[in-house]
Amino acid sequence: MKNLGFLSFGHWSPERGSQVRSAADVLIQSIELAVEAERIGMDGAYFRVHHYARQLASPFPLLAAIGARTSTIEIGTGVIDMRYENPLYMIEDAGAADLISGGRLQLGISRGSPEQVVDGWRHFGYLPLEGEDHADMARRHTDVFLEQLDGNGFAQPNPRPMFPNPPGLLRLEPHSEGLRDRIWWGAASDATAVWAAGKGMNLQSSTLKIDETGEPFHIQQAKQIRAYREAWKQAGHEREPRVSVSRSIFALMTDEDRHYFGRGGKDNDEIGVIDRTRSIFGRSYADEPDRLVEQLKQDEAIAEADTLLLTVPNMLGVAYNVHVMDSILRHVAPDMGWR
Repeated sequence: MKNLGFLSFGHWSPERGSQVRSAADVLIQSIELAVEAERIGMDGAYFRVHHYARQLASPFPLLAAIGARTSTIEIGTGVIDMRYENPLYMIEDAGAADLISGGRLQLGISRGSPEQVVDGWRHFGYLPLEGEDHADMARRHTDVFLEQLDGNGFAQPNPRPMFPNPPGLLRLEPHSEGLRDRIWWGAASDATAVWAAGKGMNLQSSTLKIDETGEPFHIQQAKQIRAYREAWKQAGHEREPRVSVSRSIFALMTDEDRHYFGRGGKDNDEIGVIDRTRSIFGRSYADEPDRLVEQLKQDEAIAEADTLLLTVPNMLGVAYNVHVMDSILRHVAPDMGWR
């Protein structure tokens, strides 16, 4: 069995052929897609967060709205860029959204990826401390976020408050019990995966990874997952961790599918440079269901993970993306042992 979710990058554009032409469109359709995904039996609805782009940006209003419209599906991010976040305000937003959803939030966070503008976090009012770089700043924000998510009091109460206080130091409210165990770190390297394990965060591994060995992407990613699990064990955490991987997977069921993806997936990994670092991008999959099953059985990282996030082409509209997910659930997942 495997948890199956979708991951939407939340693109919108007024260009010809787009079913998502405005920011309002992408927000409303994201809610509708999550509702429909729950109806057909998907386990998770996850959303990318990008700033300064025609994509989803502020996640918590969207997550709260989905939480109010659904009842069982996990609701998450993949990922929130912690360079841009006030960790204390983020705790209040996350706590409220989690309580609205009944404890279904699964928050993926990270140091972030290259953005649309130079040092965009500076415009949000955040600067690295002396001796830090932007990645250090993201991890510092993360440390504060994780520490205060536990809900322990830390703030000295006013001796003459406007309203009566409970005894002792005060914590941030609203507090959502259990949310600390549902924080994920998006890791692009083996070292950051090991670091995340030490911090007690679940692991999100996407379709991009630093090329550390020259091996195929899925083999490097599987090794990253195993290194993470070993680090988790060494850290002595009491609960079992969760690990997700993302993939573009399309079952060719209709002429429309063949029109969009009929030339197949990218059969090979690709090499590129991200932040002046050699990186490897995993292949995508598109084929008839029986051939798709045989290809997916060779993907070692999918086998290692407990959660698989299907990246969806959100600009093709809600109805088509429901069809994409339903095709996987009906014609691929059972033969893979995911259902």
